[in-house]
Amino acid sequence: MSAGRGGLHHVEIWVGDIRAAEASWGWLLAGLGYQCSERWPRGQSWRLDQTYIVLEAGPDVADAPHDRLRPGVNHIAFSAGTRSEVDVLVGEAPSHGWTLMFVEQHPFAGGPDTYAAYLEDGAGFEVELVADTVQDTDAPHIVPTRADG
Repeated sequence: MSAGRGGLHHVEIWVGDIRAAEASWGWLLAGLGYQCSERWPRGQSWRLDQTYIVLEAGPDVADAPHDRLRPGVNHIAFSAGTRSEVDVLVGEAPSHGWTLMFVEQHPFAGGPDTYAAYLEDGAGFEVELVADTVQDTDAPHIVPTRADG
């Protein structure tokens, strides 16, 4: 079964340190409902329905830092459930190597109609966690403190 025409099949994220990526990305993907479906010495695959995400630190990965501001992919945006579910992930993120970006505009850094969190991991990868458009107005937003103090 496929994701359907135009649906996202998979994303491969090349990382410099698979253990660090597992600590940050593995936590995030598990929190979004992905399950680790395969592991090998320099990588792992995480699956949700028909889509999978590969984290890999193979021999072809250049020994250079990731820079989301260079031409290429800037960030990956995930549907993250309700506002409350986004807030839980934001609250836990610092202890898993993620830093909240655009703190002054959070949770509306993407505009007044988009409740989302923008997180950056220690390697410089950015993700956007977007809440469902259905509003759960009782959910306060959480601005975490930095994990390193």
